[in-house]
Amino acid sequence: MTDEVETQQPDDDWAAALQEQAETEAADDTDNTKNQVQQAAMENLVDDAGSNGDSRVELDAILDIPVSLSVRIGKTRLNIRNLLQLNQGSVVELDRLAGEPLDVLVNDTLVAHGEVVVVNEKYGIRLTDIVSAHERVKQLQ
Repeated sequence: MTDEVETQQPDDDWAAALQEQAETEAADDTDNTKNQVQQAAMENLVDDAGSNGDSRVELDAILDIPVSLSVRIGKTRLNIRNLLQLNQGSVVELDRLAGEPLDVLVNDTLVAHGEVVVVNEKYGIRLTDIVSAHERVKQLQ
């Protein structure tokens, strides 16, 4: 009996997957009432994150995940010829004016603007403007 089953199966995995898909579609066509997909009522969904103390516990789970924070002073485009001619003391003009706020990025996503400060002889950045969630979504488009 196992020989009969093996001879009915296609030789390669691709053909087996196509046959399985065809069988599933045929079963769906004959039994539409069983396999109907019901769409969730979106208006019934509510934001209950602040309803109890669990929201802090859920946030604690991600607080130790490392992210990359970087500051973008500006940018420019160079052709390879000009890039190879750069040496010590060369000045590269950027697309920003002096005094213009810098971009603060987290994992290459703009989250704030700021200005350079010096703290204990080290550079730092003072945040001057936080980018809203709506503006971040607009930048993705």
